[in-house]
Order: sequence, then C-alpha cells, then structure tokens
Amino acid sequence: MPKRKSTHAEEPAAAAAAEPRRRSMRLQKTEDVPGPAAVSSKTGKQSVKKEKTSASDSKDEPAAKKSRSLKDMPETVAKKPSPPAKKTAKKNYWLLKAEPDTRYENGIDVKFSIDDLASRTEPEPWDGIRNYAARNNLRAMKKGDLAFFYHSNCKEPGIVGTMEIVQEHSPDLSAHDPKAPYYDPKSSASDPRWSVVHVKFNRKFPVPITLRELKEFGAAGKPLQNMQMIKQSRLSVSKVSAAEWEFLLGVVQDKAIKEYEARPPVCTGYSGTPDDDGDL
Repeated sequence: MPKRKSTHAEEPAAAAAAEPRRRSMRLQKTEDVPGPAAVSSKTGKQSVKKEKTSASDSKDEPAAKKSRSLKDMPETVAKKPSPPAKKTAKKNYWLLKAEPDTRYENGIDVKFSIDDLASRTEPEPWDGIRNYAARNNLRAMKKGDLAFFYHSNCKEPGIVGTMEIVQEHSPDLSAHDPKAPYYDPKSSASDPRWSVVHVKFNRKFPVPITLRELKEFGAAGKPLQNMQMIKQSRLSVSKVSAAEWEFLLGVVQDKAIKEYEARPPVCTGYSGTPDDDGDL
C-alpha cells in the first residue's frame, strides 16, 4: 500500500516520537500563547481572522464592558414621548323654530315657548319635523351642539335664547300615532321617515333679536348674508356657522347693555320733607 502523504498538521506527531518531552513543552507553549499564524488541525488553514478578532476585542474591552441602561442615557433619549393630546370634538351650531302662541293641529295645541323649555326637568324631544331638509339637519346634530331657540309664527318673531343638544337623533314615534299633531300615515316603525333630538334649556336672552334685525344683518355684505335661516326662511331647523353664532351673541350683549343704560334711575331713598332744622 502506498504511503499516505503527510500534512503540516501531522508533523508535530513525528517529532513527538523522537522527543516526547520536548513535544509536550512545545505544545503547552503553543496552546498558552497562540502564534500569529496558528494552523487548524482539521482544515490546515491559518486562523488569522480569529487572531485579529481577538486583538480587536482586547483593544475595545473598556467600551464593551460599559453598560448603557435607560438611566445612563441622556434625558432627551431616555425620556419617553408623551402621548398626543386628544383632539376636542368640533361643536356645531343650529337654529330651531317653535311657536310660542296657541295654535291647534289635529285638535292639539302645538304651543311651545322658551319658557316652556325652561320649565322642563327632563330633556325635551324636538319632534314634529316633517321637512326632509330640516330632518337631515336634525340627523347631523351631535351631543353637545348648541342651538338658538327661535319664536316663529307670532307677533314678534325672533331669536329668544339658546339650548343644548343632549341626545342625538332617534325615530320620531309621534309620526306613527294617528292622534299626534303631525301624524304621517306613510311612516312606519319598521321604516321611520322622521327623526327627533332631545334638547335642554341653556339661557334666555334679556332682549330678543327680532326677525327684522336678522334680515338687516343678512343683507349683502353683512355678517349674516349667507345664513341658512335668511336664505331659506321657511326651514324650521337650519345651520348656523361659528362666525354667525359669535356675531349674534355679540348682538345680544350689545342690546342688553343698551337696554340697561336706557332704564330710568330708580330712587329707593325716603322722600320726606325737611323740617325747619333741616332734618327729615
């Protein structure tokens, strides 16, 4: 049988047969202090890459041992970002009409004024709307929206106060009642056509804003020129923009101040006649 070719990995074994003691010392030295070009006993390749890695690890040892915890980081890095602020829901404004004077519909008095609303201890259903544009405005209302209370079909129509939407739309059950003022035989419980919202009293104005004044403010170039109530005067539920709402509240304040200043002074003192000594 031909002799197997020896490799570099087998040379230490041959030296061990001649000098077993020297072999032991040399191997011990080689294992304790790896040389720059150590040879793998399995592959015969030099592990130069491993030696470089070890040298690099030894050089960077202080940085490797340094621990970076959340506490050690700069405040700008360690501080957790705060959650984004919640956006406040946008509030919408409306105008709703009711009749403060007695009028009978289907044998029932439909009179309802702002004083009637103020006397309620529970949220009042705003029912009886039988116009699709007005109904759609009802359905667009959100809880927390505000609305002007408008007295209509009376001697002096106008805005008399404000109210708040406390419950969003639901089916108007009065439309299914034959005895109700605004009964609609075409509407059914399974397919309701009409809606109702619930409102509560907010405030009553000391001086109303009359329809005549609203028309003046609604002329071309005036603050209310685009107000839905002016453009669609027969609409019982209409939209009011935020700018129109603020303007009308300013008008209410100005009218209240003027009325207060126009009041005659009231004397509450004693109106006796002085005697001869000047005493009363």
